[in-house]
Amino acid sequence: MLNNTEKEYRRLSTPRAAAIAGILFGLLFGASLILMRSAIPALVSADSSWAQAGAVKINIALGLMPFAGIAYLWFIGVVRDKLGELEDKFFSTVFFGSSLLFLAMVFISMAIAGGILYTYQMITGETPDYTVIYFGRALMLHISNVYALRMAGVTMISLATIWIRTGLMPRWLTVVTYLLALVLLVVINYSPWVTLVFPAWVLLISLFILWMRLKHPDVHILASN
Repeated sequence: MLNNTEKEYRRLSTPRAAAIAGILFGLLFGASLILMRSAIPALVSADSSWAQAGAVKINIALGLMPFAGIAYLWFIGVVRDKLGELEDKFFSTVFFGSSLLFLAMVFISMAIAGGILYTYQMITGETPDYTVIYFGRALMLHISNVYALRMAGVTMISLATIWIRTGLMPRWLTVVTYLLALVLLVVINYSPWVTLVFPAWVLLISLFILWMRLKHPDVHILASN
């Protein structure tokens, strides 16, 4: 039997199941977003009937989002694992920080939506304070449509920059990432549905990673130019 000084340790390796984390995030986040967007009007108005009419969709969206967030954390881990020793501290910090900020603001936005729904359902036999509902809705949309998606764009730009400097991904995928990031940074104020660009991008990257892993199971680096 080995003593403490002779004990053998094994190097941790990324679970193979982690490759599907981004796929799960893309599907769960996309479904939650579609449900939420179809239940809550894009334009802020005095009409608050959506809080009752869309209650079922909102509740389902709120239930899916935590699992989407867990999958997204695994996706971040998969991406950093693929960078390996080529990881640049500067761009990796920007990627990691913007990813966490994006997820945190998405959770905050969804929590506000849940608070609005709960408050509206708890009001019985009295005139509801619609001002609070209007404020909460405007705050939720502002956090998700402006700040969270800007952080998603920064995540994409920083990762694309790492790819183009290291050659870990094909050039066409890097160019697509830059273009989609530009869409998130510029167009999101005009169309809330543009938010779907981010989960679609994560889904694309994850499918590519999974495909390369199946095609070249013994190769750590994904691809080259």
